[in-house]
This record gives sequence, C-alpha cells and structure tokens, in this order.
Amino acid sequence: MTRNAVRILFSLTLPLILVALAMTAPANAQQAVRLQYKTSSPGATTAQAEPWFQLYNDGTTSIPLNQVKIRYYLTGTETYRFACSWAVVSCSTVTGQFVRQSGADQYLEVAFTSGTLAPGSNTGDMQLRFYRADWQNFTQSDDYSYGSQTTYGNWDKVTVYVNGQLAWGRPTGSDPTPTPTPTVTPPGSKGVLFDDFTYTNSADPRLSQRGWTVRSSSGGPGVPGATWSPSAITFPGGLLTLDSSTNGTASGTVQTELSTAARKFHEGTYAARVRFSDAPTSGPDGEHLVQTFFTITPLNFNLDPNYGELDFEYLPNGGWGEPGNILYTTSWETYQADPWQAVNTHTEERTSFNGWHDLVIQVSGGRIKYYVDGRLFADHGDIYYPETPMWIMFNQWFIDLQGGTTPRSYRQQVDWVFHSKNEVVSPTDVLSRVSAFRTAGTAFQDTVPNS
Repeated sequence: MTRNAVRILFSLTLPLILVALAMTAPANAQQAVRLQYKTSSPGATTAQAEPWFQLYNDGTTSIPLNQVKIRYYLTGTETYRFACSWAVVSCSTVTGQFVRQSGADQYLEVAFTSGTLAPGSNTGDMQLRFYRADWQNFTQSDDYSYGSQTTYGNWDKVTVYVNGQLAWGRPTGSDPTPTPTPTVTPPGSKGVLFDDFTYTNSADPRLSQRGWTVRSSSGGPGVPGATWSPSAITFPGGLLTLDSSTNGTASGTVQTELSTAARKFHEGTYAARVRFSDAPTSGPDGEHLVQTFFTITPLNFNLDPNYGELDFEYLPNGGWGEPGNILYTTSWETYQADPWQAVNTHTEERTSFNGWHDLVIQVSGGRIKYYVDGRLFADHGDIYYPETPMWIMFNQWFIDLQGGTTPRSYRQQVDWVFHSKNEVVSPTDVLSRVSAFRTAGTAFQDTVPNS
C-alpha cells in the first residue's frame, strides 16, 4: 500500500474512531464512570426483567449520585412498572421511570435522590426489576440492553449520564438530548388556597363556608368499627388539632379527619406546616398510628387507572411490618382492596420526625417532588403522576390495636395549609408567601377555580 493510500485510509477511519471513543469515553476524565450488569432472570421470555447493576467510579473526584441517570433500553409499546428489590445504596434512594422514544422504543431511566460515589468505589448491588402493568409475560431478548449473563461484567448497552452528559455506554434508538427531566412551570399561579385555621371549633360554620368537611362517616382507613369524631378536632391558638384515641377496642377507638369538600386540586404546589408526635398526650405508648398530609381521588372500581393519591405518612411507632418510627412519601397509580394489590412507589426514612415540619409537594411536568423542611425527600413520576383533580386531607388513624384497656390519645397538629394551582413554588418561597399572608392579616383565601 502506498503512503498516500495509507493517509487516505487513515483520514476516512479517524472520524469513525473518534465517534466510537466519544460514545464510550466519560464526559469528564476525572469522573470515569463504568457500569457492570448481570441478570437474575436470563430467559428470553419472562414475567419480569431483572437487570442488576453496579456503578463504578474509576476517576479521581467524587460523583453526587443525584447527578447520575442510568438508561436501560427496551422495545415494546406495553406499559411497564419499575421496582427496586434490594440495593446497597438503599432502594429508598433509587427511582425509576419509563420514557417513550419513537415507535415502539422506550427506556427505563434509573436515578438517585441522594448519595455520593467516591473515587475508586462502586455502588454495590442494585437489584432492579420491571414488569408489564397487566402482569403478562413478555419477550426481553429483543431489548437492546438485555444480556443473558448471570455474572457481573462491563456492559455498554446500558448508558450512564452524569449531569446530562453521556459518561458510559452506547445509546440506541432516537435518544433525546440527555438532560435531566425538566420541570414545567406555567407562567404564574392560576389560583391560591391559604388557610391559617383560625376557627373556634369543628362546628364553626366558616369551615363549611370555606370548603372544609370534618369527617363523621364510618369506614376506612384504620380500625374497622372505629368512630371518626368531629368533636376530636379542635383549633386551639389557630392550630388544626387532631386528637385520636383508643381504649384497645374498636368501639372505643376515635379517629380524625379534615378534608376539602371540593375535588379541584391537581397540578401545582401543596404545602403545610405539620407537627408529628412520637409520644401520646395521655396513656401508654406503642400504638401503630398514621399521621398524614395527603391528596386523594375516589377509587371508582378496582385498579381504576384514574385513581390518584400523594401521601406524607408518619408512623411514630412503626406498623406495616416496620419496628420503629418511619416517614413515608407514597405516590399511587391505583389499587384493589380484595385481594389486596397496590400499585405505588414510595420513599421512606427510618428516623424520628417528632416536632414541626414544613411539608411541600410539587406536581408538575410529569414529576412529583416531596420536600421536608426544604430538603428534597423524594422524586416520583411515570405512571404514578396523578391524572385527575384531588382532595386535600389531613387525618390521624390507627393501623391496628395493641391491646390493653388504659385509654391513650395521640395528637397531630397543622399550623397552615397552602396550595398554588399550576405553579411550582419552592419551599423557601412557600414560607415567604405564608409570611406575607400573615403580615397582611389574611387568615383565609381561596381563589382556586372548581374546574
């Protein structure tokens, strides 16, 4: 071969080499990310795919995991659901959503809410899975990212993005520009609800005039046969106060709930200042109790796809198999009661949240973001995003009864509630707006339209 021919061949192949390097080289040489993959469900057809990942930092600088996105590419127009079975970094920090591409292509995007990957370290096992929403078997052998290997090895058919830049792997299909999922903020609020809870008692006529319902009807959640008592809701010092009590029997159990009468709240920002309590106000401790701030729609039939529910739920004494205090944020797609089947995703922290907390939920652009005292606690989305308007509620109820006849009472309090329709308001700005309402002497305002 002549020297000129070699030069021509090199000039033709060099761009291809550079493209190949760009597809696999890290976006930042100091943050050399590498992903290993295996599966615990290697069959060509399966009831659920089970991709397991280990993420390595071969670089010299730490990587905040909330800047990392992992994409697993699959084929099919079906709706899938994601779950984390177990992870060294804790499933509570791992999220998953499915993103549609062109045609039948989509990908599972795995992200993290917290954590740091130090140089020379790895995340350890992340045992993930996904399955069809209708629980039917599906073919996974035609998915781009699928591999049948059951031992870990480097795998470039799964991509990793750091700060929106490709850091590992070879994308496939019509992969959109790899930037974090945007939050869509409409230009200005479309209505505001604010209530400082300056009422005399649960029979105050202003409650119903301002769109609140104090529950007295029987039924769930909680202990079957328990009473929902309006008289157990009071407003001392302008604080919504829910006092729930029991003597160990269903007939002697009182639960409490305050709800908006209108189902008119959908996208936007929800906030409340809530006081959770670990200890009872009287009597022995130990009851499995749920203290809440949440939004909800009716379930019109089992597995109703238009059902929606966004929860802050604090269990001061555990319950649902948990031994101690735990705070859940849970986003619901749907459920059926009998036999029980829950379709939701949740994030939790196992620690005491006794005391006052500023709780914020932002619902916008396909994402549900939960904040506690200004800190991002959870980020959910995909099928769990609410489709229809919801009520706003506070309640305090017992999961079950621990026995014993000595009466005991627990208290949850709410200082204020705020909602801005179709507007994303930061936790800091929520507090500023509440302060402005109070400075102006505004105890109540509701300009949120009914439709």
